[in-house]
Amino acid sequence: MRLILLTTLVMIAFAANSILGRWAIGPGHMDATGFGLLRLGSGAAMLWVLCVLQGQRPAEGWGRSLAGGASLTLYMVGFSVAYAALDAGLGALVLFGVVQVSMFGWGLIRGQATAPLQILGAGLALAGLAYVVWPGGEVTAPLWAVLSMGAGGLGWGIYSLVGRGAKAPLPASAANFALATLMILPAVWALGGGSVVTPFGCLLAVISGAVTSGLGYALWYRVLPQIAGPVAATVQLSVPVIAILAGTLLLGEPLGPRLILGTFAVLGGIAVVIFCAPKRRG
Repeated sequence: MRLILLTTLVMIAFAANSILGRWAIGPGHMDATGFGLLRLGSGAAMLWVLCVLQGQRPAEGWGRSLAGGASLTLYMVGFSVAYAALDAGLGALVLFGVVQVSMFGWGLIRGQATAPLQILGAGLALAGLAYVVWPGGEVTAPLWAVLSMGAGGLGWGIYSLVGRGAKAPLPASAANFALATLMILPAVWALGGGSVVTPFGCLLAVISGAVTSGLGYALWYRVLPQIAGPVAATVQLSVPVIAILAGTLLLGEPLGPRLILGTFAVLGGIAVVIFCAPKRRG
């Protein structure tokens, strides 16, 4: 029961990042890249504090750290810019779908054994995303915002692949967040970051960085070793659902049949990819 409660708390924290981002950026409480910078900086600070308290030090090489920082920067810029126009739930669905499909695609490129049903599932997930974001219907999804969130999803997918097998996940994350805080500065300058700053927007960014990102990731790394791989992947299917429901309840975002059907298609397709993976021999 304790493991279930902790895992549920982590999924809520991950979904909360979409709610906090949309809440801060959408209504104009803070500009996109300024939010991303403050989120990264506060996340780095929280993760380093946790490392000091636990006596952990980074054990990764510079190459892996730089790759992690760069991919995290791509995620943060794409994520933040997209939430100037996308609803929280829709953004989470696009982000999550692109992350999972991109990681599956990388496995295909690397020659990973793949079942026909997995390819069908990935196609279903992509079709669901296309259906949701296609012009028309009750959900507004500007193409530039969808592409921006897609870039963010690609960045998070790369970040996840780089982070696999990290010798010390917590300090590795702290280093990645610190590097990304520096790497995002050119984007902040180019996109006019800091042009809109309010106390409420800063509060949301700090909560997103220090609490739902920093503490959320730390808790995820604690429970992850206790969860089987397919279960860990499957439980993350709840994140877009939580974000969609929370966006409807807290932000008044529309929840219509188009979004519901598309969500089922995306999450169902990803579930097929996860559960139909060929069993390893030996």
